[in-house]
Amino acid sequence: MNIYLIGFMGSGKSTVGKILAEKLNMQFIDLDEEIERRENKTIPEIFKEKGEKYFRNLEKNILKEFAKKDRLVIATGGGVGADEGNLKIMKNSGRVIWLNVSLEEVFKRCEGDTNRPLLNQPIENIKKLYENRKKLYSKADISINVDSKNPENIANEILKEL
Repeated sequence: MNIYLIGFMGSGKSTVGKILAEKLNMQFIDLDEEIERRENKTIPEIFKEKGEKYFRNLEKNILKEFAKKDRLVIATGGGVGADEGNLKIMKNSGRVIWLNVSLEEVFKRCEGDTNRPLLNQPIENIKKLYENRKKLYSKADISINVDSKNPENIANEILKEL
């Protein structure tokens, strides 16, 4: 069984994922890092050079690849859990955990982060994206509110829920 962490950018998927994998003695995979490694480009570069559609296809194919493996804790990119097909892939091969973060907290955590292409747009667009994604994130097996909590406590909360 794999564990998939989904949630909006800045929810702490990578940080919490590393801690969780260590506690469960499982391998940790950061999907975004894996994409950057394979493409030999940063995510903003991939978006700029090849577009979001290319990036999303790449993301889905790599997700499918890891879904065939076992005992992985996978931190997904913010858009992975906001896709019905991806959710199905994840649910068929593990447990899906939504790190539920408020938009206010996202802005606090991501302030000054230039590696998030989707934050470089008007605030109304970001709010709309956030609300749309939340509808799909809410289909996760487990939801954990992460506002004002440290990663260690979030990981422990997930362990209890599992």
